[in-house]
Amino acid sequence: MKTLNLHVDYIKFKPLKKALNKVEPLSEQEKKERLVKDALVVLVAIEKTDAPNEALISKFIDSIKDIAKQLNVKRVVLYPYAHLSSNLSSPEIAMKILINSEKELLKEGFEITRAPFGYYKEFELKVKGHPLSELSREIGIEEGEGKEKQVGRKETSDLTEEQRKRLLKEISKSKLDTSRLKENDHRILGQQMDLWSFNDVAPGMVFWHNNGLIIVNELFKFWREMHRKAGYEEISTPLIMDKKLWQISGHWEKYKENIFLTNYEKREFAVKPMNCPGGMLVYKSRPKTYRDLPLRVGELGLVHRQELSGVLAGLFRVIKIIQDDAHIFCADRKQVEQETEELIDLIKIFYKTFNLEFDHVELSTRPEKRIGSDDLWDMAEDILEGVLKKKKTKYKLNKGEGAFYGPKIDFHVKDSQGRTWQLSTIQLDFAMPERFDLNYIDKNNEKKRPIMLHRVIYGSIERFMGILLESTNGRLPIWLAPIQVRILSFTDRNIKYTKKIVKKIKEELPEIRIDEDFASSTMSSKVKKAEIMRIPYIVTVGDKEEKTKKLAIRSKGDRKLKNMTADKFIEKIRKEIKNRN
Repeated sequence: MKTLNLHVDYIKFKPLKKALNKVEPLSEQEKKERLVKDALVVLVAIEKTDAPNEALISKFIDSIKDIAKQLNVKRVVLYPYAHLSSNLSSPEIAMKILINSEKELLKEGFEITRAPFGYYKEFELKVKGHPLSELSREIGIEEGEGKEKQVGRKETSDLTEEQRKRLLKEISKSKLDTSRLKENDHRILGQQMDLWSFNDVAPGMVFWHNNGLIIVNELFKFWREMHRKAGYEEISTPLIMDKKLWQISGHWEKYKENIFLTNYEKREFAVKPMNCPGGMLVYKSRPKTYRDLPLRVGELGLVHRQELSGVLAGLFRVIKIIQDDAHIFCADRKQVEQETEELIDLIKIFYKTFNLEFDHVELSTRPEKRIGSDDLWDMAEDILEGVLKKKKTKYKLNKGEGAFYGPKIDFHVKDSQGRTWQLSTIQLDFAMPERFDLNYIDKNNEKKRPIMLHRVIYGSIERFMGILLESTNGRLPIWLAPIQVRILSFTDRNIKYTKKIVKKIKEELPEIRIDEDFASSTMSSKVKKAEIMRIPYIVTVGDKEEKTKKLAIRSKGDRKLKNMTADKFIEKIRKEIKNRN
């Protein structure tokens, strides 16, 4: 059984038509649209390995009770959702499990709504923004069930030819069904531009190809330049750390189901789901005084979070995530206000550079379950709201949706399909400095607790790139483009002169990403190949260009050719790359 548990402000759903012939017809009442507010929605897929026995249902109920207790909710929506698995059980078994689960949950005092089984349904929901609002879980899957017997600890060379072929077939590259995707969907663009691939040997983890990694590294380069100017230090923390660290931070209790675990010398380790705890240890490694604050520490950190395969979606929802985390340690309210103002300015610079606009900004305030005194929360909310007003930033008030450790400001971007994504965030944290016993020595030589800001700007590098690709239809600005210039020879007799042009451009611009196409094919086919790759500048050299010493330049999908000398062209792209136009 696979479940995706969503804490929602509301869910609306309505049956449309039968998906399975065997299911009973619905009554007129059951056909109507249902609306449930402030609930735990449990999207569930019943699998072939699931049996409608007491043990499985008990595990399922315990999972729901555990999550509901943490969220403090009593309304539960059981929503059959086949897309979470490709190994579905029979409808009869699935129905039996759902009906019996509903009965048991009613006995536990929950208000239950069960969406119709075996029907196509339209639904709309709004998921809350706190850390526990989306949790995926697997229930009742026995280790090793349905798997081939192990071949032992032999190297691949000891496999039979038949075994080798079977394994190779199993690890073949995942195929993308493009039939329902829009032309500018980042998953299609990623294939056309040869940016990345996915493979079932590592679900939800990106295999970056050379072209895609160029974009990632350019995003990193820009990030590092901007953060050096803003006075940040950069750190890197281990990918795998002892369970103790995650118990101290609170992630063990809240996120254990979504953490990858491993063992070393009889000690339990976790693959980090977040960068923050490692940053706390860096702070604690040396004594701090008021002269060290504010201390700005950034990390382009790699994290992993378990997700069900059914909810993975290209770069928008992945298991391996690169986050541009930073933590700012402040001495007092004045520093927090100043740092928050500067963060908003920095975030705006980033998004202006990429020509992305925020759909809206949210200020999320104290949730019902929180830590810290009301006086502390009054001050924290007053700080963030005061800064937003001072910066004349329009915002929506999102009452009760702050993190359990403090309020936050979230920046939402709308993608090309009208969906909104939270990317940048600024969070005021009381918990981490307390949990990790962070301190500094003030002017009076007394120990004080620092105030801490968490923040990301890109958020997830993967999601940011997906949104950027779709908003530009893959036509990235020249400084980001994997291939910036492609030179085409019109005929074979022009190749010698074309090579001279390529050499000249490389000598003048050593870091230019330039290639050439001297294939004996038609000019139209060469141009089409370059267009599919979304190369910003396609330069053609034929007899005319060789004679006039000028280049025929096609820029960013424009069908009109412009003629200019090699020197002028070099100067043009030099400026565009330098200014990140």
